[in-house]
Amino acid sequence: MVDASVQEVSGVGPKLAEALDQIGIRSVEDLLYYFPNRYDHYQQKPLHELIHKEKVTIVGEVIHEPTVQFYQRRKSRLVVTLSVDGVVVKGVLFNRAFAKKHFIPGEEVSVNGKWDQHRLQITIDNYKKGNIDETSPITPIYSSKGEIKNAQFQKIIKNALSTYCEQIIEILPPSFLKQYKLPDRMEGLNQLHFPASFEHLKHAKRRFIYEELLLFQIKMQLYRKRNREETEGNAQNINLNKVKELINTFPFALTSAQQKSLAEIIKDLQSPYRMNRLLQGDVGSGKTAVAIISLYGAVTAGKQVAFMVPTEILAEQHEASLREFLPEHITVRRLTGSVKGKRRKAILAEIEDSSCDVVIGTHALIQDDVHFGQLGYVIIDEQHRFGVQQRNTLREKGILADILFMTATPIPRTLSITAFGDMDVSKIDQMPKGRKPIETYWVKQNMFERTVNFIYKEIKAGAQAYVICPLIEESDKLDIQNALDLFHRLQEVLSGKATVGLMHGRLSTEEKEQVMTEFSENNLQILVSTTVVEVGVNVPNATVMMIQDADRFGLSQLHQLRGRVGRGDKQSYCILVADPKGENGKERMRIMTETTDGFVLAERDLELRGPGDVFGVKQSGLPEFKLADMVHDYRALETARTDAIEIVADEKWKLPEYQGLMDYLVNEIKIDAKLLN
Repeated sequence: MVDASVQEVSGVGPKLAEALDQIGIRSVEDLLYYFPNRYDHYQQKPLHELIHKEKVTIVGEVIHEPTVQFYQRRKSRLVVTLSVDGVVVKGVLFNRAFAKKHFIPGEEVSVNGKWDQHRLQITIDNYKKGNIDETSPITPIYSSKGEIKNAQFQKIIKNALSTYCEQIIEILPPSFLKQYKLPDRMEGLNQLHFPASFEHLKHAKRRFIYEELLLFQIKMQLYRKRNREETEGNAQNINLNKVKELINTFPFALTSAQQKSLAEIIKDLQSPYRMNRLLQGDVGSGKTAVAIISLYGAVTAGKQVAFMVPTEILAEQHEASLREFLPEHITVRRLTGSVKGKRRKAILAEIEDSSCDVVIGTHALIQDDVHFGQLGYVIIDEQHRFGVQQRNTLREKGILADILFMTATPIPRTLSITAFGDMDVSKIDQMPKGRKPIETYWVKQNMFERTVNFIYKEIKAGAQAYVICPLIEESDKLDIQNALDLFHRLQEVLSGKATVGLMHGRLSTEEKEQVMTEFSENNLQILVSTTVVEVGVNVPNATVMMIQDADRFGLSQLHQLRGRVGRGDKQSYCILVADPKGENGKERMRIMTETTDGFVLAERDLELRGPGDVFGVKQSGLPEFKLADMVHDYRALETARTDAIEIVADEKWKLPEYQGLMDYLVNEIKIDAKLLN
């Protein structure tokens, strides 16, 4: 059976089994599903057809004897010069000085490696004497640790396939294989490990990419179904007339995108199921207004509301907004780490006896001594900054509390249907009328004086400015501008002209509050800060956002920082100060100057940085796939989601042709069998 020990495979002894165990291969099945991480194929193409940064094969004549340079301890760089179709091409081998004797002037060699179009250079992985055989096989290359050779991998996987191929069970329904023209599981595995051609390999990959995405989406849909079915009886009796009266008191009209999102949230609050919704919207799109109106709806239904935010600064700002827009009789309390002693005890008592309607706070809301009397609605702002466990702890404090997650980091559709597949998603993709687009410029470090002069011009006109740095103080490791140095430098340059303040994460809560109050009241004209101002800080008078070493930030974070200005009626500016070395950094700067649409930026950020770090921190909720890539396999992801919704909604797993899929979900994916009853 495929669940047998890997030592049952011919060629795997105790020593090799121990080495395989180090990379997570313990059973025959583990071995069969340990896919190659790349494929080598000696297929020659003319130089003009080669693609920059791709793996290529070149055949050329060695012009003269190679040179070898030694550096650091035991490191070397061998350079060989080749004549390829009359063009001089450099070949580079690292740490293989012994290969010098294999490249003999006048002889023909075939080299395989990464092509650099700009330098006409190839970084050589493999090489052979003479010309290549056009019918050479596609060679699988496996990632491994220790002393396991690639040839060993190929041999034992070939043995495993020949011995156990008949025991590989198909899990996809026959109708799916036919509809999408997919190879069966056994054929797919054979072609993934030992492809007969690139066409066969493409179809094998397509099959397993779809399978991975389908299994994950079914899992998401099953959990979503369970959550809905387990929360009967949570319908909130909202007074819609009072909600409309509140909307009419707002000094601005809601955009159609805000109205649509609000309608979706209110409908969820009124439904007999627990709401599990993500509200995403660009910086300044008006998510807070939607949240305030919806929480007022819950209060009219006799429910308490918990509003959880990541920082004390944001808690204070939201508290001010709540008091400004909600009717005076609504009781609002703030509970953060800085609220202590008698004040804290009094607030806890009000929360427990339900005399407090809305409580806003940081993670202090999920401490053990916080007990809600009638918690019916939970709003979590900047939800990706809280761990899954923190979010669940707060949700469970209300027996059937509806929950709304909010984020100002626009999440690409690819991520929202994968990482948040068990949620409903509302999207505010429209900016309020009259909001002027922020003008964004990319300047080099040597333009510091001109940039400061521009900031001073804005300050003379009555505006204020942020100056953001990646570090608090000087670092030996990174040669980037730091907040303390820049603070002192600006104080010196603008002495007698403008007041400069400093804020960073090492200040106490009281010190941060003091600095932000001074900046909000225009007692400070320039605020030098680290990224603690990234989220939620609202100073409408600020018109300039200058970001030092901007290439050190991801697109989403740059966009969040840019969103701190442009909040008033004045024209605002974002100045990116950077001298990026790599193409990736230059591309980020170009993209930032081309668009202010957060959703466009989020998609580009996903393409440039990959899904794991799109939020600036590793997102633990994202699934790990062996083959599937959420960016490039977007169409397969959409198809898998559509199929999963249909399978779960119609309970298709009960049909005979879905038996293999059902068994796999229970036995391998470890889905609770109760979900399939």
